[in-house]
Amino acid sequence: MIMENKVYTNYVQILKEELVPAMGCTEPIALAYCASKCFDTLGDDVQSVDIYVSGNIVKNVKSVIVPNTDGLKGIEASVAAGIVAGQSSKILEVISEVTPLQKTEMKHFLEIIPMKVHPIESDCALDICIHIQGNDHHAKVRIAGYHTNIVYIEKDGHILYQSGVVASSDTSLTDRSLLNVHDIYEFAQTVNLDDVKEILQRQIDCNLAISKEGLNHDWGANIGSILLKTYGDDVKIKAKAYAAAGSDARMSGCEMPVIINSGSGNQGMTTSLPVIIYALEENISQDKLYRALIISNLCTIHQKTGIGRLSAYCGAVSAGVGAGCGIAYLKGGDYQTIAHTLVNALAINSGIVCDGAKPSCAAKIAESVDAGILGYYMYKNGYQFKGGDGIVSKGVENTIRNIGRLSREGMKETDKEIIKMMCD
Repeated sequence: MIMENKVYTNYVQILKEELVPAMGCTEPIALAYCASKCFDTLGDDVQSVDIYVSGNIVKNVKSVIVPNTDGLKGIEASVAAGIVAGQSSKILEVISEVTPLQKTEMKHFLEIIPMKVHPIESDCALDICIHIQGNDHHAKVRIAGYHTNIVYIEKDGHILYQSGVVASSDTSLTDRSLLNVHDIYEFAQTVNLDDVKEILQRQIDCNLAISKEGLNHDWGANIGSILLKTYGDDVKIKAKAYAAAGSDARMSGCEMPVIINSGSGNQGMTTSLPVIIYALEENISQDKLYRALIISNLCTIHQKTGIGRLSAYCGAVSAGVGAGCGIAYLKGGDYQTIAHTLVNALAINSGIVCDGAKPSCAAKIAESVDAGILGYYMYKNGYQFKGGDGIVSKGVENTIRNIGRLSREGMKETDKEIIKMMCD
């Protein structure tokens, strides 16, 4: 079956847009990127900084170490890193090249420059606006909707750039409405791998490297190491452990890049590493691994399209489900197997809350991968959850829509309460 050209081109472009490198948790890095761009616009010495952020930015920046800062945490540290050492042209790798002198300058900057954080109510879960006052000039830059989406640039009261409509959805990205599980399967089966091989191999190389770093050294809560030490090295345990270990390192300031998915490094690692480990352990060909990663990545993106980049619904769940779908494909599963794996996994694990980026994300990742794997083995053994079982509806696309509705609408108040608790 030859896919419609529009769908084929769309799917290739989605993978190129989503599977990009980032160093550090993407919310602190988005702050650093915004600050770096604002400082570039200012062209003056900094006298004070005002930082306006939505609640989900507060939640996801509060507890993670910003890489290349000698262990600094928080919103102000992220902004200081972007101003002092940022290279805005590197986007989500904005602070990937920092000198020892610049690390010292960051701490000095935090001591002498007045910085004020202003929590804001916004229609966008991800909303950042940074206003820098200099000696003779002032500048303002806003990012909204997703981590690299600059929507407004102003200098000395003059608007230099304005994108027009700011929405909580990713309106400037390739249309995600064409995504569905059947076409994802067909695309993975028929795609010319030369069109996607480079980005998928980069995901394998980067995410496997930081995962091994997490396993081999003392990072975070060491969830990956604990899993292997406690439960052995069966492939199902290794799949969870490697994904968790990458998060162990990343949440604790490891300066190695990861390839993200749906704006998140944790999601990028969760959707890819279990599939990679299964392929390595079971000697599956590289070409089949590429095709399995297409399924895991696109199934994750498909779920996250309805949920949004940030919410009270833990993104690791969607990625763990995606990983289960990729593993099902590696094991010879057809469209029906993948669809049932996805529904089973969502039914098992559809309620983990997101209380910000931090070391415990690694444990949530392990649980989410476990649900994805169990969802596959349930169907393989002739069992499935059916329409009417809780939030499961008949048809995989209807169940995915339910999850989007649950997170966007049902968990709005949950998100607010989580943020209040964290701020208290």
